[in-house]
Amino acid sequence: MARLAQTAGLTDIQQEILATVRDFVDKEIIPVATELEHRDEYPQAIVDGLKELGLFGLMIPEEYGGLGESLLTYALCVEEIARGWMSVSGIINTHFIVAYMLKQHGTQEQKDHFLPRMAAGDIRGAFSMSEPALGSDVSAITSKAVKDGDEYVLNGQKMWLTNGGTSTLVAVLVRSDEGHPEGTAPHKSMTTFLIEKEAGFGEVRPGLTIPGKIDKMGYKGVDTTELIMDGLRIPANRVLGGATGRGFYQMMDGVEVGRVNVAARGCGVAQRAFELGVQYAQQRHTFGKPIAQHQAIQFKLAEMATKVEAAHAMMVNAARKKDSGERNDLEAGMAKYLASEYCKEVVEDAFRIHGGYGFSKEYEIERLYREAPMLLIGEGTAEIQKMIIGRRLLEEYRFQG
Repeated sequence: MARLAQTAGLTDIQQEILATVRDFVDKEIIPVATELEHRDEYPQAIVDGLKELGLFGLMIPEEYGGLGESLLTYALCVEEIARGWMSVSGIINTHFIVAYMLKQHGTQEQKDHFLPRMAAGDIRGAFSMSEPALGSDVSAITSKAVKDGDEYVLNGQKMWLTNGGTSTLVAVLVRSDEGHPEGTAPHKSMTTFLIEKEAGFGEVRPGLTIPGKIDKMGYKGVDTTELIMDGLRIPANRVLGGATGRGFYQMMDGVEVGRVNVAARGCGVAQRAFELGVQYAQQRHTFGKPIAQHQAIQFKLAEMATKVEAAHAMMVNAARKKDSGERNDLEAGMAKYLASEYCKEVVEDAFRIHGGYGFSKEYEIERLYREAPMLLIGEGTAEIQKMIIGRRLLEEYRFQG
């Protein structure tokens, strides 16, 4: 076996796409990733390269100018990109969630208006659910939309918006009580709005402010921001799907895609950590021989490789389940949970193999060590994944007493 995490049953087109992305990662991302990350610099040249490759339209149907590929193809591409630099995979993730939500739930006018320009990379997407006091409880959203003639007026503050500055289209989930009587369940009175804006920071359209980048421990380069709505007026034709009250379900559908993406990112980062660890173990000598020949290190490498393989298999299964049209929240939750936890463990083991050098910013493993924790909380914490998994298992294995 020449390489871990191989995927059986791929078409010639899928293999060609992955080979192209892998070559791009090796030549254009890995050599510059650590330097750009240390400067917290947006990787514009890399993003332009992805645009030329057509990756911003990977899952968008061909009728809208995209490649019309599957979630599996997209996830495998994300795995490769995250192997180079996880932040770059974050730049395309939110874009694809919004494109997916438009494809699945948008009106025909919304699809015709947005998808061709999203496929070309001329519109960059972001989505926003979280708020400063929200955490994992989406039902506690306080941002609100009020109907005013042919428009809605939006007020509230959103948090942890990936691509908040560089995006030009944001799908935002808010409360919308119009048409929903008092006492309606919170998840039935939420609506997704498609908000077009200028790229950048400050007031990016009247009533909408992106204050600036949030300084983070890792996951640098990609901009993570707040979003503040103060009397933001949005026309009614920018309600996703054309009707209020469907936003929660639309967002959860998108998050399932996002969880497969996070699992793929975990697989990619873990693969890179294993590559760095196994390479260093053959170069570093102690007690007269490479440390790779010490049994303790061989055990560690064996455990790392097994975790990489297991996480990859679960991620592929979750993606294929979604592509089949079946419900995949159980599989996506399992894949996201396992891949993120294993990623953290594999990165830490590679860090340990590097010894004191792993603590130096000159070594790539230092960057991975700061990036891996984000995957533990992105698209839902481990505890949330366990709740989803547990509830679905009880549905499937209901006791008939």
